[in-house]
Formats: sequence, structure tokens, C-alpha cells
Amino acid sequence: MFNHLIDIERLSTEEISDIISTAQAFKKDTITSSAKGKTACLMFFENSTRTHCSFELAAKKLKMHVLNFDIGASSFSKGESIKDTFENLYFIGVDAVILRHSENKIIDRILENISYPLKFVNAGDGNCAHPTQALLDYMTMLEKIGSVEGKKIVIAGDVAHSRVAKSNLALLKKFGAEVHFCAPEYFMPENPEKFNVIWHDNLEEAISGADVVMLLRVQNERLDSETVKKCGNYSDKYKLSSEILNKYAPNAVLMHPGPVNREVEITSELLDSTKGVTILEQARNGLFVRMAVLNKMFGEKDE
Repeated sequence: MFNHLIDIERLSTEEISDIISTAQAFKKDTITSSAKGKTACLMFFENSTRTHCSFELAAKKLKMHVLNFDIGASSFSKGESIKDTFENLYFIGVDAVILRHSENKIIDRILENISYPLKFVNAGDGNCAHPTQALLDYMTMLEKIGSVEGKKIVIAGDVAHSRVAKSNLALLKKFGAEVHFCAPEYFMPENPEKFNVIWHDNLEEAISGADVVMLLRVQNERLDSETVKKCGNYSDKYKLSSEILNKYAPNAVLMHPGPVNREVEITSELLDSTKGVTILEQARNGLFVRMAVLNKMFGEKDE
């Protein structure tokens, strides 16, 4: 049981394994809800399909009450402070807030300002963290390759702006994976050596012999004008096709956190092949991981 899920770094390997075990139990329908009757507020300041829908469905399957917070119609537009907004939500009866925001570490700032025990789940903050995505990715990897220890996991694409890459790196390192990042220079973060991973700027070289290849989309909404100019020919060198995958990593599991930009980071023919089904399985596992996270916030009962 925990009060908040803010990032992967604050979870132990035991806590991560426990969340995955609970998610697997929900997938097998062998565990009951401990969150029944609690109220979850979905507050998304950025657009989302998979994360928003799976959190909403997860809460409803747990028999929670769900509020979809309308940012545009809220009192934020009238100048209400973060402190007052969240403290009022708590007194109205909200038990947990599932928050997506463009600001890095927004939940830490909120917790410094509010005085009441509202629970928070990070559904993605800036380019910092997306913990439930890393958890569902890990669950999917376990189902496909059994263990990540010693396995070559390649994450390729717009690493600089990716909270998914950072959260996956934090989790995979805890379990002994050999993590590789592949990106052109303009999609590498500042001081890339601090990530303590193996870097590549050549896709074929990066994925050679990989156990898992995870692609990232180009995050156009976060790019400055200079980077937009530089990445104009991104697909020429970094678009993955069946031909390339079968040549360099024929046994690799293909993954993508979504949304997918067809014919940018991946060809439609690869996405729609049997290899691409794993990407849909990731989305499915997201439901059970998010059920597990919410359930663990309020304790849990085994049948």
C-alpha cells in the first residue's frame, strides 16, 4: 500500500514486482477491488487516449467513482491557486487524483503546498516521468521474454523529450537489463553520459541482436523551430521496417508506448504485422497495471 505513484525511482524492486503480480491477478480475475466506493479525479492538462481511457476504465472496474476534470471549465481560468483547487477537491470527496501535466515534477510541487492527504498518480509529467507506462511495458516484457536481466533492450527515437524512455530506463536498470538508447544528435538530451546507457546514432547497429526494440514517436509539440528543421529527414534513417527488423533482430519483441506515427518511426506494414500485435497488448496490460496501482493505494484483498 502506498499514497502516491510519482516516479519509478522511488519504487523498490519488491514494490514493482508486487504491482506486476497484482496486475497479473487482475488479468486472471483472481483478486477483488479494495478501492470500491473511493473517488478518482482524472485531471489531464495534455491530450491522451491510452492513458486516460485505461485509467478511467481501471477505476470503473474497481467500482470507484470517477470524475473527469474539465480543465477549460475549471476555476483555474479564474485564477484559483493549485493549493486551493486540490484542497477543495479533497473536501468535496476526491480520494485520488490521476494527473497529467506539462510541468516536470508537478506532483512534488503540489504536495509541498497542500495540507490534506490527497493521493496522486503521475499519468505523465513533462519530459520527466511516466511510471505506469514503464510498469505496463515491464509487464509486457515479462510475458514475452520471461526476464529482462541481461537482456538487450533498445529504446530508439526522440529520447530527449521522452518521459517514457526515462521511466523505462529507471525500471530496467533495477532489474539488470542492458539498456541501449538510439537517437540522432538532435534527439539526444544534454549530457547524455549521465544516463549511463549505451548510445547509438545508427538504428541497424543499435538493434542488432536485441531482445526488445521499443520505438518512440517524434514529439513535435515539444520541439523548437531549430530542431524541427533538423529532423525533417528523420524517417530516412530511423524508420523501422520488417525488412530491417528481420535482418538485424529477427527474434526481438517490438514495442511502442503510443501514439504511433505511421511511416515516421515505423512502417505501416510492420505495425500491422504479427510483430505489431505486442503494441496492442501493451495497451491492454495498461488497464491491469493501472487497476493494480489504484487498488494498492487503498489496500488489497485476495479472493
